[in-house]
Amino acid sequence: MSDTELLPAIPAATLVIFRDRAGAPAELLMVERAKAMAFAAGALVFPGGRIDPGDHALAAILAPDKDGDDVAARIAAIRETIEETGVPVGLVPLPAPDILTQLRAALHAGTAFGEALHDAGCTLDLSQLVAFARWRPNHAHMRIFDTRFYLARLPEGAPEPQVDDTENVRVLWASARQVLDDADAGRARIIFPTRRNLDRLAQFDDFAAARTDAARYPIETVTPWTEVREGVTHLCIPDDLGYPVTSEPVDGAMRG
Repeated sequence: MSDTELLPAIPAATLVIFRDRAGAPAELLMVERAKAMAFAAGALVFPGGRIDPGDHALAAILAPDKDGDDVAARIAAIRETIEETGVPVGLVPLPAPDILTQLRAALHAGTAFGEALHDAGCTLDLSQLVAFARWRPNHAHMRIFDTRFYLARLPEGAPEPQVDDTENVRVLWASARQVLDDADAGRARIIFPTRRNLDRLAQFDDFAAARTDAARYPIETVTPWTEVREGVTHLCIPDDLGYPVTSEPVDGAMRG
């Protein structure tokens, strides 16, 4: 692996929400990025986004004795998912539809998450999120995110997701395998980190199985590197972190 100095990265968090199904693999919540976006334009991704200073401020209040970066990332994953899809993971109690609508509108208007939660009569249960992975690419000439991935089960009684029509233009439920198949058939676009995580998630039928697998591996930052294999340049990741596919020819990889 190259020892190239790491380029600056934007801290981010993303949430993989499982909707378990009897007799069929779980569906995952995906959003389609607007084609005008600078990063992952037109691609299917998990809901999420930047970790803001306000997320760190709220983390210091809610869990001052815990890893502040992890707590802030969990808060950001929950907040961004509400903003992008209207799905309230990690909120206690689950807000009524009208309260959730008000909460989402407040976030879109720039209200601090802590204030919006207070007005909605909700608190956060960050234990509903399971740490799964952390990815930090290091490719030049494009935006770089240091992204923490979390898993969560769709809360019982949660509303159907609704697109925000700003950064994202579509929301959908699909199994990991279906998204991969759609990408292979040219019906969808997915960036390299999303593809590798979908490969891993496609191994599990439900949230419980994915949670068990997540506990088997340490959360180590994945920084892909290029390597020539049999005359072809591949984009590679470590082979000891639970990923069933650990390389792909660079020419076929969407990197951002």
